[in-house]
Amino acid sequence: MAVPARTCGASRPGPARTALPWPGRGPRPGPGARRPPSGPPRPLLLLLPPLLLLPLFAAPGASAYSFPQQHTMQHWARRLEQEIDGVMRIFGGVQQLREIYKDNRNLFEVQENEPQKLVEKVAGDIESLLDRKVQALKRLADAAENFQKAHRWQDNIKEEDILYYDAKADAELDDPESEDVERGSKASTLRLDFVEDSNFKNKVNYSYTAVQIPTDIYKGSTVILNELNWTEALENVFIENRRQDPTLLWQVFGSATGVTRYYPATPWRAPKKIDLYDVRRRPWYIQGASSPKDMVIIVDVSGSVSGLTLKLMKTSVCEMLDTLSDDDYVNVASFNEKAQPVSCFTHLVQANVRNKKVFKEAVQGMVAKGTTGYKAGFEYAFDQLQNSNITRANCNKMIMMFTDGGEDRVQDVFEKYNWPNRTVRVFTFSVGQHNYDVTPLQWMACANKGYYFEIPSIGAIRINTQEYLDVLGRPMVLAGKEAKQVQWTNVYEDALGLGLVVTGTLPVFNLTQDGPGEKKNQLILGVMGIDVALNDIKRLTPNYTLGANGYVFAIDLNGYVLLHPNLKPQVSQGGGQEEGKLYRMGTPDFLPCLPQTTNFREPVTLDFLDAELEDENKEEIRRSMIDGNKGHKQIRTLVKSLDERYVDEVMRNYTWVPIRSTNYSLGLVLPPYSTFYLQANLSDQILQVKYFEFLLPSSFESEGHVFIAPREYCKDLNASDNNTEFLKNFIELMEKVTPDSKQCNNFLLHNLILDTGITQQLVERVWRDQDLNTYSLLAVFAATDGGITRVFPNKAADDWTENPEPFNASFYRRSLDNHGYVFKPPHQDALLRPLELENDTVGILVSTAVELSLGGRTLRPAVVGVKLDLEAWAEKFKVLASNRTHQDQPQKCGPSSHCEMDCEVNNEDLLCVLIDDGGFLVLSNQNHQWDQVGRFFSEVDANLMLALYNNSFYTRKESYDYQAACAPQPPGNLGAAPRGVFVPTIADFLNLAWWTSAAAWSLFQQLLYGLIYHSWFQADPAEAEGNPEARESSCVMKQTQYYFGSVNASYNAIIDCGNCSRLFHAQRLTNTNLLFVVAEKPLCSQCEGGRLLQKETHSDGPEQCELVQRPRYRRGPHICFDYNATEDTSDCGRGASFPPSLGVLVSLQLLLLLGLPPRPQPQVHAHASRRV
Repeated sequence: MAVPARTCGASRPGPARTALPWPGRGPRPGPGARRPPSGPPRPLLLLLPPLLLLPLFAAPGASAYSFPQQHTMQHWARRLEQEIDGVMRIFGGVQQLREIYKDNRNLFEVQENEPQKLVEKVAGDIESLLDRKVQALKRLADAAENFQKAHRWQDNIKEEDILYYDAKADAELDDPESEDVERGSKASTLRLDFVEDSNFKNKVNYSYTAVQIPTDIYKGSTVILNELNWTEALENVFIENRRQDPTLLWQVFGSATGVTRYYPATPWRAPKKIDLYDVRRRPWYIQGASSPKDMVIIVDVSGSVSGLTLKLMKTSVCEMLDTLSDDDYVNVASFNEKAQPVSCFTHLVQANVRNKKVFKEAVQGMVAKGTTGYKAGFEYAFDQLQNSNITRANCNKMIMMFTDGGEDRVQDVFEKYNWPNRTVRVFTFSVGQHNYDVTPLQWMACANKGYYFEIPSIGAIRINTQEYLDVLGRPMVLAGKEAKQVQWTNVYEDALGLGLVVTGTLPVFNLTQDGPGEKKNQLILGVMGIDVALNDIKRLTPNYTLGANGYVFAIDLNGYVLLHPNLKPQVSQGGGQEEGKLYRMGTPDFLPCLPQTTNFREPVTLDFLDAELEDENKEEIRRSMIDGNKGHKQIRTLVKSLDERYVDEVMRNYTWVPIRSTNYSLGLVLPPYSTFYLQANLSDQILQVKYFEFLLPSSFESEGHVFIAPREYCKDLNASDNNTEFLKNFIELMEKVTPDSKQCNNFLLHNLILDTGITQQLVERVWRDQDLNTYSLLAVFAATDGGITRVFPNKAADDWTENPEPFNASFYRRSLDNHGYVFKPPHQDALLRPLELENDTVGILVSTAVELSLGGRTLRPAVVGVKLDLEAWAEKFKVLASNRTHQDQPQKCGPSSHCEMDCEVNNEDLLCVLIDDGGFLVLSNQNHQWDQVGRFFSEVDANLMLALYNNSFYTRKESYDYQAACAPQPPGNLGAAPRGVFVPTIADFLNLAWWTSAAAWSLFQQLLYGLIYHSWFQADPAEAEGNPEARESSCVMKQTQYYFGSVNASYNAIIDCGNCSRLFHAQRLTNTNLLFVVAEKPLCSQCEGGRLLQKETHSDGPEQCELVQRPRYRRGPHICFDYNATEDTSDCGRGASFPPSLGVLVSLQLLLLLGLPPRPQPQVHAHASRRV
């Protein structure tokens, strides 16, 4: 009988949909019922045992359709299981492929991965690689110290006396507004020819070094010219180092004056706008120039610092934070009569990227009020540094105070906390233009082994917030050879386009003395660095013997990964938006920090526990590795799929050892099934040729299309992203060389050719004689560890979208980790258009691993599968989940008989779906849902997906991706007047007193600097809109995956929502990753409740204020240099400002008003101690 149309609140024909009495209305249900989990308001879920459901919803004799009984749905589930298993047995060819491997047993050997030996060998190889760089570093540092010691300082040196290659010269010549072009640079700049070098990913010149000088440093100053003079001699040492070790990459000397000399020479990668690169602010330089730091920054926010001075202080704090690395600890506080932290951090915290971001945002909220109370500020700072109950650097301790001036010297505070040992250095910063006496500030710094600086304007911020490193370097210099410790950095992006690198650093000391018997010089000259590309380290690790899910990783003392397959930061490529994640996010435009107009991002600080899904076992492994121990542990853990849509629970074996002479530790991860692997032994050249012929396109029509993994089979093999072209290149090369050639990887080649032959035999024995259309199959396929993916028939390759590298194919890796048949629907995003079924034949992959047992050794060398025709199998799904007794006769229900609904006849009332273990729709009996296959089921039926989750059919796993790149929204006031700058009124212009005031002088300096650093005042629309590379910044994305929960049984349940209640049944299909769900279609939408989200979303990450209360385990460098009894602290800073000239001010202001701004010539005034 026909089912009448339903309306919201109407009852179905047959048994009435009576609202259940529980809770609050009558007796509770009997044993077995479960309460819905607590949480936010959502539809009430009542789980009922089958015996309670039957009397309520299946009234015998009623002339209507009733909801299927549990045993009926279990019968449907068994039919589905049998159909899937039957198709896979016939077409998958798992058993036949096992027999093929056994028949060809003489063509391969089974090798064993011995984790301890493997990891020790790789660690030794990495140690040897890095040791060669260490020797080159030491030669460079020794030579630099000797060259500088022999150099004679020249007071009258001229620009034309110095001949060098200015790395930025070409870019400046191309820029008509360049400072050097306009004023006519007198420097003798070399013009060089360059050749492309793939190792450097750049054009280089091996005969010369290149020099880079920051834009805000005057190239013609005496200090810079003398620096260029003596460092020229390093050129020959660079060249000799490369002769001894041709694998050396960038060799760099970063000078404490800001000069960078690097080899080989290459043009500087100039950004679109002004170049603010300064080697002294790079992470490798900071790490090499001083020992770790515990720093407390205190900022005077009394009423006298309002306006421009407060803005300068906020910017100065931002710049100071950028001089800290992950080995340092910091806190920031403001003070007037009282001191208080500017953020939620109540103690010193690690100076990592996320914590520094919290500080930078918090300092913008500082407001000037009250009176100055130095005592409150310093007492707070000393209390912070004396707190021994927290994790900290435990090396250099310092207080950085920013103020506009004051009279109090707070000697009593220093006597109480710091004298006589003076273990805490005090650095004072006089900020802004004012008439206060700075003597007390100078005294504080000098009395506490620190330094006094002045920041009268924005132009002085960068240089004066980094000069303190010279003071911290004194104990290191005085320690001599003991301090000559090579340190290896975190991973970061190379400024010259090499990609991800680590750098070995070694400080360079000033060995000169002013005269016989004089004290030893205590200045650090700079830091020597040599880059090692991560790819060079990766080449030392086993590539393909570990299987698709085995890998090597390495971490440092902070727990940050150096190597890991999940280390995939969005690095800039210098030519536009890179492939990967780019998310648009809002960014507040009130941050007055100096603009980051270069593309050099923060160091890549991905913690091991963020690279993987964190659990207690991994925490223990991480701690043991940081402590430099060896170890081995087998754990059950969660892993994300390659496409980050699924989570699997798997077994993994972790083995780890320290890498000697470094701060790194190396780990190896192996699944149990990767303990053994196949190694082909194709000594028969006739067989080689025979199997090779099956790679030729001429064989594809009969043998199926072959995709080969784009691996480095031979040195001369040209890579290509197009697999057809890559195969063509491979075939052309194989016609010239043999698989046993020395220029080729014999292991890869032999395994590739062997797997070509083995998969062809599968075609011959199974696929060729089968009619795929009979079972509605679009294709059958096999993929192997050897790098072969064979798709049959040949025409199916046109729609094959899986990665030709099996190790990078999600279906391949998941099949190895899961028993049974793994379904993979086509990937659909909620934001994209639905599948176009009319134009394209959509397929669903079903795959399973082939497990071999050879002589008691188990391994999984291949994955086989089929591709289902979506439309045909959706129809078949209806039939299998129906009450048909015969294939061609649907069940008929007479007017006086009672029938159960099924998924075919009653598809207007009954929803039947197959959902995979990630919660994605695979099949549905609703035709209008076919184009939604592959979507997260909550986007299809939010009400039902929430019920499945609440009843523990699914479990949710949330994690954070710290490697995404985000694009800030352009501020809304682009093109408006400069922001954050004091603008005088007409009355001010007419007031002579104003012209001679400190405010006018300070404003004039701001305007001058703003002419160069235009973006500090306002954003550039062209940059904000047309250059995604310039606007990208690192950000955090929240990821959510779902996976099967603990429920394995069959359940009937009710989504209780009054007259809109729904019955549903859910059951796992044996030997698959599918959940079979049968549910009543919703009567109305008033009960929809919440919606589960699966797509990746922008996030602020975990609450930092809570994370710092339970910091992750780490260790700092083993050696600290923060004290030396012979240190001379008499050089502790002095004022460098000069009074303004009324005539100059008036003249320059008139020029500004007339629209004829002069080109500034910024110059760094080096400290007298720099002069040798």
